[in-house]
Amino acid sequence: MGESLEPMAGTARRAATATLVAGAIVVAALALWKIRIVIALLFIGFVIASAMRPSVEWLHRRAGMPRSVAIVLHYLAFLAVIAAFLYLVVPVALTQIDRAIGHVPTSPAQLHHAATHSHGIRHEILSALDKRLRQLPSGASLLHPAITVTRTLFEILVGIVFVFAVGAYWIFERDATIGLVQSFLPRRHRRVTRDTWVLIDKKLGAFVRGELLLIVIVAMLLSLAFWLDGEPYWLLIGTFAGVVELVPIVGPLAAGVVAVGVGLTADWKVALGAGIAVLVLRQLEDYLIAPRVMGHAVGLSPLVVLVSVVVVGYLLGAVYVLIAIPLASVAATLVDVVLRDRDPAREEAPAVLFPGAGEAKR
Repeated sequence: MGESLEPMAGTARRAATATLVAGAIVVAALALWKIRIVIALLFIGFVIASAMRPSVEWLHRRAGMPRSVAIVLHYLAFLAVIAAFLYLVVPVALTQIDRAIGHVPTSPAQLHHAATHSHGIRHEILSALDKRLRQLPSGASLLHPAITVTRTLFEILVGIVFVFAVGAYWIFERDATIGLVQSFLPRRHRRVTRDTWVLIDKKLGAFVRGELLLIVIVAMLLSLAFWLDGEPYWLLIGTFAGVVELVPIVGPLAAGVVAVGVGLTADWKVALGAGIAVLVLRQLEDYLIAPRVMGHAVGLSPLVVLVSVVVVGYLLGAVYVLIAIPLASVAATLVDVVLRDRDPAREEAPAVLFPGAGEAKR
């Protein structure tokens, strides 16, 4: 009787162990899902560090500049670019917005009158504003929405500071983290682990630098083309077209639709010219600009990019589309190394502005 109970007891223990493991996996998955925004911010910080690392190391080697000073210099340069954009572009953009909707009413009565007597895009914008204002609560009940907006802005600010802090710290901590991970692995896997990590780092950095270059190039070229074409609000639409380069496939399509739609408010010839400008630039970008700027930064086919964007957007939300391609690049590199048995040390390192080569192998 005792012998017959022993197999049952072993089966019960295995079932209990499997249940505990499955439960732990579910709890861990739920916990990670709850903090997915923190994980996404961490990942963005790592990507920013990957983009800065080659230039930080170059300044450290060539100019003897401490890495901390080089990182601060990068952030100051980024802030200077933003300030220059605000100083040079925003005033013109505001002027074009004012032209687009005309004089903006400053009181509810003026807004209602303007919404009633306006036409076209101005009518749509002012009518929507008038409707929203009439639905707003009055008096002390406005305090709660104000607090909500303030808290949201504060959370955004904290998120930005967090991302840039992670990027700065990761410049110093990456190699130590790789060494810690290597210490848990068998000796035969340590070199491949480091080489894979460094290759991913180079790909992510090249992707970010290439994207920033493409945004600038697309915004400048399309703004110039729209200005020559007589497109209304040419700077606004050109800047919009550059920014939406961050959203693969969908972004350029949206820019084309907006350019043609706004062009139709002036003349069909202007709309045709805007459409041709977007189409020509798209071809130049696909066959000339992107290959030279991006190279093979992420090594993904257009189909993989499209699927990655759709899946990440559907599962996580539209905000997370920005990290879809970097995540797909990481996954593709791991598949190449783990499943296809490729040697990451033999893979060609992507080069955008900086080759990312020359790092000491450990």
